Amino acid sequence: MPKALVTSAWAPAGILPQLRSAAVSGTLKGLLLVYHRFWGKVAHSLLSYEVPSLQTSLHSCRANVFRSSFAPLGGYQVRTYADTIVKVPQMAESITEGTLKQFSKQVGDYVERDEEIATIETDKIDVSVNAPEAGTIKELLVNEEDTVTVGQELAKLELGGAPETKTEEATEKPKEPASTEEPKAPEPEQPKSAKDSEKPAASEPGSSKQPQPAASKPDIPDDAKPSPGNREERRVKMNRMRLRIAERLKQSQNTAASLTTFNEVDMSSLMEFRKLYKDDVLKKTGVKLGFMSAFSRACVLAMKDIPAVNASIEGPNGGDTIVYRDYVDISVAVATEKGLVTPVVRNAETMDLVGIEKAIADLGKKARDNKLTIEDMAGGSFTISNGGVFGSLMGTPIINLPQTAVLGLHAIKEKPVAVNGKIEIRPMMYLALTYDHRLLDGREAVTFLVKVKEYIEDPRRMLLG
Repeated sequence: MPKALVTSAWAPAGILPQLRSAAVSGTLKGLLLVYHRFWGKVAHSLLSYEVPSLQTSLHSCRANVFRSSFAPLGGYQVRTYADTIVKVPQMAESITEGTLKQFSKQVGDYVERDEEIATIETDKIDVSVNAPEAGTIKELLVNEEDTVTVGQELAKLELGGAPETKTEEATEKPKEPASTEEPKAPEPEQPKSAKDSEKPAASEPGSSKQPQPAASKPDIPDDAKPSPGNREERRVKMNRMRLRIAERLKQSQNTAASLTTFNEVDMSSLMEFRKLYKDDVLKKTGVKLGFMSAFSRACVLAMKDIPAVNASIEGPNGGDTIVYRDYVDISVAVATEKGLVTPVVRNAETMDLVGIEKAIADLGKKARDNKLTIEDMAGGSFTISNGGVFGSLMGTPIINLPQTAVLGLHAIKEKPVAVNGKIEIRPMMYLALTYDHRLLDGREAVTFLVKVKEYIEDPRRMLLG
């Protein structure tokens, strides 16, 4: 396959020393060919340098040059052919390395521009490495499961079009001739020799017997003995995301003065509200109205009364500054096969119920499809975790530092409750708010959770907020 032509131009004769210097210093990547033309004919090449790390066929390059048209006297035709090095892309300011989980392409495979070559696992997301140009993979420079850093060379890509596929005629293997040999007749049994006939026969009944020892108890076979059963252990190395989750959760416990307050909310009104409007919302917007958007909106409105819930402690030595925000970025906890991720719904204070629901649905789909980006995960000023989808009745969520609070939702269960002096069966849910007591006092935390409860039990109020 001919090499990819990177540049082709005529240059004055005086540029030759500069080209030689650039090739020797490595400024020019790939093979540099300079041909001198005079009297309308092609002379031998005056300069050909090849960077050692790039193997380029000189013969295939010359074929392209000799087919070019005649040039004026006293000039140099410069053509460069290059391979491309595929490197680890920039991932995020906070991410400098990852684990190369797999190469989706191997040596000899042809790839189109922007086609995925490899996947790098970081402590937040998986990052795809795509081909910068179309070409054939020439060499893989690292191994799977290696730790790689931003800018590190991963593979060598030979630029150019797709290689021609050769079609081979299918040839049938000649059938082996059937064997013409007749089956051999069985050999006749040889008569016993005289010596064999002289051997003593086995003792017959009635013959004299030697005294026999008392019969011993038969041994129990090993497979009949009771065994403790087959027990196995399996050791699996933690992936980067799991390690990072473990590190951050322990950091949260060691840093924040965590405390959890609980409340119980009657879901009757919200469920009726959803039942009335979900079909219209789906028809007009294509969004399935759920409960997460209602709780998100209720939290945004409650933060107007208790802004410290949306604040954070920052600074050296554990923090000496409180940062208050006039925006709300809600981190929504989503469970994936690799672990828990928290993509962010940005500027939730500017959205209505439908807008929040659509944003949550889009982020959830990206998380399940393993297509979240670093930008989807960065930031967040408050977290909502819904363990109720898995059947959790009650729990104490852990704060997602440097945030100050996290709201835990749980399963809806029908319970008998007292309503205006009467016992009624209502769908009830436990709410849990874990907060950092360094910044948020108990009174503020309880007030915030009560505000959320009031908005959920009368969702019409959220439309007025």
